[in-house]
Amino acid sequence: QVRLVESGGRLVQAGGSLRLSCAASGRTFSNYGMGWFRQAPGKEREFVSAINWSGGSTYYADSVKGRFTISRDITDNTVYLQMNSLKSEDTAIYYCAADRARRTIGQLTTEIGYDYWGQGTQVTVSS
Repeated sequence: QVRLVESGGRLVQAGGSLRLSCAASGRTFSNYGMGWFRQAPGKEREFVSAINWSGGSTYYADSVKGRFTISRDITDNTVYLQMNSLKSEDTAIYYCAADRARRTIGQLTTEIGYDYWGQGTQVTVSS
């Protein structure tokens, strides 16, 4: 069993930066693909970014490409989402998820197939 805990969400002004963390515990996640998703009020949860099980491939939603960066630190079982140039439309609850099936980076862009989810962290961007 893997437990995921997100942190780092807070209120920030537009144009600012945040770094979200997703700490995994319970089992080493060095071979897990990881994804970040977000859900804005009144909207469905959507894909934000993913990194594959080897860490060699990353993928971003068009809406965050060039502004967000996903990375992982295997030594402390943590995945990060660096968010720069934040916009009001980035306001959402951000969730991380873990996939143990070594799926391709393209497959990691959908919610289906992830084995574990965190509880989410709120990001609010004021304009």
